Amino acid sequence: MAEIRFDHCVIAVSDWDRSNAFYRDVLGAEVVGRGSGYAYRFGAAQLNVHGPGVDASPVARDPVRPGNSDLCFVWDGPIGAAVEHLAARDVEIEIGPVARGGAGGDGQSVYFRDPDGTLLELISSG
Repeated sequence: MAEIRFDHCVIAVSDWDRSNAFYRDVLGAEVVGRGSGYAYRFGAAQLNVHGPGVDASPVARDPVRPGNSDLCFVWDGPIGAAVEHLAARDVEIEIGPVARGGAGGDGQSVYFRDPDGTLLELISSG
């Protein structure tokens, strides 16, 4: 069998400027123009973004809606530094730090939301 790797997933946003700034400034995404919209690139992985002016049909039978995703990102450092990073950007933490497991094993996580309410998690093994 050929090697299978994760490439991208899709989120939806309601306001391009607000979301582009959040994903760039809070999560460090490279904001990439795609047709009439954008994508958020994190190294070799990417969030494709459906938003104003983007038509997800005919592929998406039930299109992603703003605020209904749940994504976890790896924080490469102690979780306390993630808490400080979010606080410095006026991002409210909903839960955490708490013990959680992820693809890389056990760690500590903090949960927060993007401007549309999508649940986001930063997990740290350090």
